[in-house]
Amino acid sequence: MSTPTETGETGGASETSETGGKTGKEQMTREVRRSSNSFLGDVWVNFKRWNIKAVRNPFVLVTSLVQPIIFLILFTQVFGAVATSAINTGGSGSITYETFLVPAIAIQVALASAVTSGIGLVNDIEEDVFEKVLVMPMNRAAVFAGKSAAEILRIVVQIAIILGLGVLLGAEIATGLAGAIGIMAIGLLFSVWFLAYSNILAVLTKDQESTIIGANILQFPLLFLSSAFLPLESLPGWIQVVAAFNPVTYGVDAARALVLGRDVMTVLEVSAFGGIWDTLIPTLLILAVLDLALGGLAVFLLTRATSSDAK
Repeated sequence: MSTPTETGETGGASETSETGGKTGKEQMTREVRRSSNSFLGDVWVNFKRWNIKAVRNPFVLVTSLVQPIIFLILFTQVFGAVATSAINTGGSGSITYETFLVPAIAIQVALASAVTSGIGLVNDIEEDVFEKVLVMPMNRAAVFAGKSAAEILRIVVQIAIILGLGVLLGAEIATGLAGAIGIMAIGLLFSVWFLAYSNILAVLTKDQESTIIGANILQFPLLFLSSAFLPLESLPGWIQVVAAFNPVTYGVDAARALVLGRDVMTVLEVSAFGGIWDTLIPTLLILAVLDLALGGLAVFLLTRATSSDAK
């Protein structure tokens, strides 16, 4: 038979074990709850992180903006007279080259800034930050969305600066403030596919040099083989063919339609919507499809990535 002391000790041990078990379960539950982040919460965390990173490295911000500003000033001052006669051939009105060029430079800002997106991801890979992100209880799509949102914010601000500078140089936006906001929105939509492309290069190559070369090797051909700097009808026939498959053409045409306040697209014959909408609706649809395709591929690669891929 057990003594009262033994019974008490056993009861106490049992009670302690039960209490400890409950405490352990409660702690595990709290830890699970802490790690069960919402999608928007994960987006916000990554959005803040990349904004802080950008502020701490202002050189990247300045570099991606200086080049388009140089293009805007040099092209308008050096080629302004010749280009103005070219864009007004055929009785298309009196459009200054500053007005014609501003939409192209706005799209160039989106391209130049998007190039740096993949470089930032490669830096994360090289510094083992990407490996830590992969093992976190965080939605991979939210990781890409938060990162892209931070970079898109920067692009929109830079496009606003270009529009302001363009107006100071003599450009006119026929649709006014609403048109300027629309151009920033078009720059946002346009930038997503190239942001995705830059990040795809980063995940596949895991090398900063390869990512820079792979992104920059497309940037200038895309710009010059489009309607960015001159009307397509004044360019060789083979360039007009390439321009029809060039995303920059659709981004520039959408922005230029808002600057001029009329239908400007020549690569596609659309007359179903009337006026400016014959340019805006087809171009925005094409850009949206491109964004979904490359954005989906970027998310897929991030989802498939493992910690060993980051090494």
